[in-house]
Amino acid sequence: METSSDLNKPCPFNELEIDGIRQQFPILNRSTASGVPLAFLDNAASTQRPSSVIEAMEDCYIRYYANVHRGIHTLSEESTEAFEQSRQTIAQYINAADTKEIIFTSGATSSINLVARTWGDQNIGAEDVILTTIAEHHANIVPWQQLAGRTGCKIIFIPINADYTFDDQVVIDHLDRYQPKLFAFTAASNVLGTKTPVKRWVEWCEEQGIKTLIDASQLAPHEPLDTQSLNADFLVFGGHKMCGPTGIGILHGKRELLEEMPAFLGGGGMINRVTTTGFASAELPDKFEAGTPPIAEAIGLAAAAKFLNALDRERISKHESHLCQIADEGLRAMPGVEVIGPTHEQKGGIVSFSIRGVHAHDIAHELDQHGIAVRAGHHCTMPLHHYLKKTSTTRASFYLYNQVEEVSRFLEAVEKVQKRFSPSGRRRRKRNPG
Repeated sequence: METSSDLNKPCPFNELEIDGIRQQFPILNRSTASGVPLAFLDNAASTQRPSSVIEAMEDCYIRYYANVHRGIHTLSEESTEAFEQSRQTIAQYINAADTKEIIFTSGATSSINLVARTWGDQNIGAEDVILTTIAEHHANIVPWQQLAGRTGCKIIFIPINADYTFDDQVVIDHLDRYQPKLFAFTAASNVLGTKTPVKRWVEWCEEQGIKTLIDASQLAPHEPLDTQSLNADFLVFGGHKMCGPTGIGILHGKRELLEEMPAFLGGGGMINRVTTTGFASAELPDKFEAGTPPIAEAIGLAAAAKFLNALDRERISKHESHLCQIADEGLRAMPGVEVIGPTHEQKGGIVSFSIRGVHAHDIAHELDQHGIAVRAGHHCTMPLHHYLKKTSTTRASFYLYNQVEEVSRFLEAVEKVQKRFSPSGRRRRKRNPG
């Protein structure tokens, strides 16, 4: 458990501010099936939604919903205006140079697949290499494996250090040795929490003419994101991890690349003209948004972006780091508990761990009895877990609405699980059956 000195450390959000934030998330007021108050610590999988997001989507459906771009009636025009204003809001959220660089997709996974099936099929051949890291989510591995199946290209994985960080020199050596056509990497691991030096790595790639794709799923909800400063060729993230709806994500790409890429999905919305012998694609961004787009979801995502900007993402990041430090140091002090990830200074608000002799699913089930929602399993990172010789881990992940008190409850519950289920705890109970 955390010490009194940990509890007394200054928090970026004071208690009154956190209470005010939590009041905007209706779901946080509920209790779990075991009848105890909910402590939602599964934010790396998906965050909760504030009332402003729910209300924005409800307002769309109640007052003005219609399909966009095609109609000339009032509802369609109002819906189109709100939809395209949402694109502008997201462009401002990530400081994009042009709203035409913002492509609405169904999520980060869809965004990466779009790049793989368009830019990848157009530019990658049998002799080429795609570089990535061993810490990637399956969404940033499988599309490249599928591309390799189509083209014969090779995928190379950069390893991690024993302290769960990346060595810059190893990255440089891989770039020099393999001369990849693309370096696709996460901005922050969804298991280890490890942050990567995105800007520095992108600059190295630029010097060698290597394209870059950044999976910002664990960055966009937590920290300021400036695509013009980072200057990556592609950047992706999903809405559901940043207080927005499910079913919507963003592909940001440099306009000149998007212009050169062929259309992906075919159908309505992405065409300029169609004849019996062929078609001509629409201009950006419509070119990559075939069919009826996620209209209400885009409006909800824009409301989420406004909500986060009003709170100041730098303060959000500091608040999560504060909670992470308490949790990380508390877990490391427990016998039989192993933290899977670097120390808190080198990661975001994620703490993955294991307890000797206890399965991750059992840990998560027991924590749920205390009202604490965490994630257990391989977290869509099977190659990473295999590399670490782990079958599964338990992950607690923090967000802007979490409290120090919830971290305290989490640590107390983990300690109880450790004492109850670990081999040393079982031995103690056998010696002292009363």
